Amino acid sequence: MTKLKLSVIEDEKPVKVTVILSATLHRSLVAYAEILARESGKPVEPAKLISPMLERFMQSDRGFRRAQPKDKNLTQKFEREPQ
Repeated sequence: MTKLKLSVIEDEKPVKVTVILSATLHRSLVAYAEILARESGKPVEPAKLISPMLERFMQSDRGFRRAQPKDKNLTQKFEREPQ
């Protein structure tokens, strides 16, 4: 079994954002979604991976976390434990 950094995709109230991906990154995202779908047994839309991937990246970036304001209301979401 493959050990992926993402497991469960949480369903929250979304905020629509438009991004432009390189073709290489898009192919990798599609491949990641295929592997995750195979591992979980559930179909995964590649676009739905972008948000949790960014969140996970930001949670693991110590420099970003240190530079954030100490206001708990602003940082609360990123102080959750990684999945």
